[in-house]
Amino acid sequence: QAEGFVTRVYTDGDVALKALIDNPPDLAVCDIKMPKLDGLELLRRLRAVSALPVILLTSKDQESDEAEGLATGADDYIAKPFSQRLLIARIRAILRRVELSRADSDGDSENSGEPIVRGRLSMDPQRHRVHWNGAEVALTVTEFLILEALATRPDVVKSRNQLLDVAYHDDVYVDDRTIDSHIKRIRRKFKAVAPDFDAIDTLYGAGYRFTDD
Repeated sequence: QAEGFVTRVYTDGDVALKALIDNPPDLAVCDIKMPKLDGLELLRRLRAVSALPVILLTSKDQESDEAEGLATGADDYIAKPFSQRLLIARIRAILRRVELSRADSDGDSENSGEPIVRGRLSMDPQRHRVHWNGAEVALTVTEFLILEALATRPDVVKSRNQLLDVAYHDDVYVDDRTIDSHIKRIRRKFKAVAPDFDAIDTLYGAGYRFTDD
């Protein structure tokens, strides 16, 4: 609140989930350890119905825990202990990405949010909708930005750092392994509607590229 945000606080996961669905805020900061419903399960259920930006907080700091949080659909992940300055910076970074997405939909961006069609993939930045061969694929804001960067220039290899610059516009430290976790989740979502999906290539030591003829 001291930073100018209007906040609501919920002390258990069940109440929080209902509130996030019925009266969604601009962003949720969610602890993993909560009564009744932990943060990961809350996020799984939320992702079934919403692309609301979510930052996960946890006392765990192992790479596997971070990967699980991102794979579940978190837009960002912060391990305790952390400074308030870091948390505020991450919050502002995600909100700025959301604002950029809204600017696209209002026609204020350079490309005015023009639809992208690449083979079986179609992306509509104005409506934040993605389809593969006609089937809709629900992506978070971060996932959408990463896929958009790859699909805008098919066959061109994008390094992890380049994709980080797209997904995290601010000067905030994010491990490049974060991109790997987001890519895995994007692939998993597409494979759910098309088991043969293989349009995102990994070039070890180089990065990722989108290819679909």
